[in-house]
Amino acid sequence: MSLAPDLASPHPTVPDNDPRRSLPGRTLAAAGLNHALHDGYTDLIYVLLPVWQAEFGLGYAALALLRTLCTGSLAALQIPSSHLARLWGARPMLVLGTLVSAAGYALAGLSGGLVGLGIALLLVGAGCSTQHPLASAVIARAYGRAARGPLGTYNFAGDLGKAAVPPVVGLLMTLADWRVALWLVAGAGAAVALAVGLLLPRDPVARDAPSDERRHAVRKGGSETGRTGFGLLVAIGMLDNAARPAFLLYLPFLLGQKGAALPLVGLALSLVFIGGALGKAICGRLGERFGVTRTVILTEVGTAAAILAVIGLPLRPALVVLPLLGLLLNGTSSVLYGTVPDLAPGGRVEQAFAVFYTFTLGGSALAAPLLYGRLGDLAGPRWAAVAAAATALAVVPLMLALSRHLGRAAPRRPDAAGPR
Repeated sequence: MSLAPDLASPHPTVPDNDPRRSLPGRTLAAAGLNHALHDGYTDLIYVLLPVWQAEFGLGYAALALLRTLCTGSLAALQIPSSHLARLWGARPMLVLGTLVSAAGYALAGLSGGLVGLGIALLLVGAGCSTQHPLASAVIARAYGRAARGPLGTYNFAGDLGKAAVPPVVGLLMTLADWRVALWLVAGAGAAVALAVGLLLPRDPVARDAPSDERRHAVRKGGSETGRTGFGLLVAIGMLDNAARPAFLLYLPFLLGQKGAALPLVGLALSLVFIGGALGKAICGRLGERFGVTRTVILTEVGTAAAILAVIGLPLRPALVVLPLLGLLLNGTSSVLYGTVPDLAPGGRVEQAFAVFYTFTLGGSALAAPLLYGRLGDLAGPRWAAVAAAATALAVVPLMLALSRHLGRAAPRRPDAAGPR
């Protein structure tokens, strides 16, 4: 049986004594390793921005454009990647995506200016676009209705990559030229691609599958209320996802103004990402205990306060705040992600996740150069970071409007693939 035909289709079942029962662990290991590399790749750019600014004399708008080329291609190509996987298979696409993103960083190490860096980061984003939709699908297929826990492990692996790759590359750049560091990073990507090709089973299989009757009943659900609520959720996700990179874009420069050297900037980003990993676990549980509305308002108001604290405090106290800031920055996204199945129009959870990811990542990619990058050039990093705090606060009135729809949302699909 091939994985390729329909990644979002009902999960096939196998008997309990089938030897392929041992494959889910390999699937999770391969997907987690790939996730760690790809998330590390996409957040590595924050360490490289000050280096490229000094090397090529780029303004903040140009730096924001570079980030947008990466995140924009990542957002725009997620759905096409899923379509290609139906033709070629998920495993070849995941391996190919990792090789393409590694080639992007290898090309960045050969670049002599903005155009070369732009092409390189387009490749990085294009390669990373394969990762989230396909890896989530193969894990869901492998574990069936028991996929919620493994998907959480998979998401946590991505945060480990965010916490590890930027500081390691920051350290490498103190020992060698930044170009050499990027070539080493590209080599690590090629090694991960090989590991994924060896570890990931050809046909991950599931332990259970929903009946045709239940799937049909779910698809018949949905209402105008669900569509309105889902639209508000997407808008909130876009604002939340814009505030995060808008601040991280300027964090290295804010710390540099406070006297931080490049290795310390890498460590600071690692503190943010470690806090973010904790935020995904803590805020998800807070959302279940205290409700989505209270948790999102708490995290967004806390995010704004923490950003303002980092702006105003001296270097050492600012570093102390960064793990809490990371927890709040990432925590909201985990609560919103877990709400997608509740508000999926017509019960079409897979389609809802695709729309949610595309709009939230795409909106963030467009906002960075058009708004925050230009603001940084005009008013400086401090005021651009203040704008990021204001963006987080803008979520509050939308969340209050969404709260009226949460209690009327259609029941959660029992086998929805996605962590709460």
